[in-house]
Amino acid sequence: MNDPFTLILACAAGIALGAVFFGGLWWTIQRGASSPCPALLFLTSALVRMAIALVGFYLVAGGQLQRMMACLAGFLIARLAVTWLTREKQKEENHAP
Repeated sequence: MNDPFTLILACAAGIALGAVFFGGLWWTIQRGASSPCPALLFLTSALVRMAIALVGFYLVAGGQLQRMMACLAGFLIARLAVTWLTREKQKEENHAP
């Protein structure tokens, strides 16, 4: 069943997965510099983020390519959104009064 509503839900799930993945990446980079063991932090974060994304994609797709593509589109939309939001935040932090 690949009606438009199902594909919209798959895209929304992809946005949520992407927000977790790329938001987690941003959080890890922010904390990595001050961590006593940054290698362990980066490795653990990467494994957890990849596991969440892969399991999420598997569950959302349900064996159907169209739902997988809709989820991937949402994931990429989240990537653009997180990139834009973190750039805006970084501009604010670097702005001199």
